[in-house]
Amino acid sequence: MTGIPEDEVLHRVDNGVAWITLNRPEAMNAVTWDQRERVIALLAEASADPAVRAVVVTATGKGFCAGADLRGSPGAPAGERVAGDVARMIRLGAQRLITAVLDCEKPVLAAVNGTAAGIGAHLALACDLVIAADAARFIEVFVRRGLVPDGGGAYLLPRLVGPQKAKELMFFGDAVPAVEAERLGLVNRVVPAEELEATAREWAERLAQGPTRALAMTKQLVNASLDGDRAAALAAEATAQEINMTTADANEGVASFVERRTPKYLGR
Repeated sequence: MTGIPEDEVLHRVDNGVAWITLNRPEAMNAVTWDQRERVIALLAEASADPAVRAVVVTATGKGFCAGADLRGSPGAPAGERVAGDVARMIRLGAQRLITAVLDCEKPVLAAVNGTAAGIGAHLALACDLVIAADAARFIEVFVRRGLVPDGGGAYLLPRLVGPQKAKELMFFGDAVPAVEAERLGLVNRVVPAEELEATAREWAERLAQGPTRALAMTKQLVNASLDGDRAAALAAEATAQEINMTTADANEGVASFVERRTPKYLGR
């Protein structure tokens, strides 16, 4: 059990569809450690519950998920970390969230209502289908903080858009509008904001009415077809983030974000 207030992650099952809704609109749904644990648990429950035949992940307010809530992340202060702390945090946090979506035995649909940045973008892209409101944006925000992408980003993006485009998105951290995201193949469909919930419901209920186990196995086959070695890719990501967090620029990037100021990078 976590200490998260129940209303920070809303959950209901309706017509065979489990709706998982991030509900911290005042924080643009930046996800806390406890929220991640709750979402992971709900995805596991969806896998095990025969009454759940599809899952929708969405959010309230103007943001889908603005990334990890750095202010609420557990762990030692930067000056007190020892080797392995950051990699462990990534493995137990962001990577577990993304793999929970990838490994969920039911089809998972993202209904992206607004900005999806950092781990929020990866949460959406890990889903089997993505519907986005026309005002939604996807941002590989890590470079803006002096960080290596985590949460499976370097694993997911090349499989969706190819390595060259993935590097462009990650190197520059530019916002990708929903229409462009659809053109690139990050999004299945873009709809007006007022139609997002209805469209997601239509798609999810159609999935819920399908052959659930066949869909589960189809999902597994498609995902496995793209895997060279996921464990190695995620281990490499965690190691890269561990090494990167020893740099001055990474600590400056995080500090500037928390202090709401422009970062001053020194190239070391």
